[in-house]
Amino acid sequence: MRKLIVANIISLDGYYEGPGNDVMALPYHDAFDDYNAGRLRAAGTLLLGRGTYELFQGYWPSIADDPSKAPVEREISRLLNAIDKVVVSDTLTQARTAPWPNTEIVSRADAHARVAKLKDAPGKEILTFGSRTLWHDLLSAGLVDELHLMIGPAFLAGGTPVSADGSPVRLRLLESRPLPGRHLVLTRYAPA
Repeated sequence: MRKLIVANIISLDGYYEGPGNDVMALPYHDAFDDYNAGRLRAAGTLLLGRGTYELFQGYWPSIADDPSKAPVEREISRLLNAIDKVVVSDTLTQARTAPWPNTEIVSRADAHARVAKLKDAPGKEILTFGSRTLWHDLLSAGLVDELHLMIGPAFLAGGTPVSADGSPVRLRLLESRPLPGRHLVLTRYAPA
């Protein structure tokens, strides 16, 4: 059975993005890209919500060939370009997935069944970045195996909290450690 792993960065005061949906307000450091590249190497499928998919699609495809970008960013771009992507959306159309033709669109109503089927299939991990609404729904449905939160050294004092409306979910700590550079703390959780 494949694991579904959610990886995200949050501020010290628990925000998923800054005011005005500004994801760049988060306290990114080099270890963030290094960790995400490692997660992508271990994954066979990337599961995203529409908003995160469109954000990634607008930035990552061309980075692979951009010599001005860091090697880890170029690697992430190559990995994202190659990986199978599943997007949960009721509004995204196949025509809007270019330049990522290896994208499957799944309706919200079919998301739980599709994720369960992905988990039962052989292969590498299923990975979710961003996609807060999606992963909260999947966590409440018992479909998330691990939650990897990178906590950064910043108080945003506003924005979108990592917690979402819905049922409470108890977690158990698997690991907590500083990432290289000691700017981000990785906390890994599993449903209790």
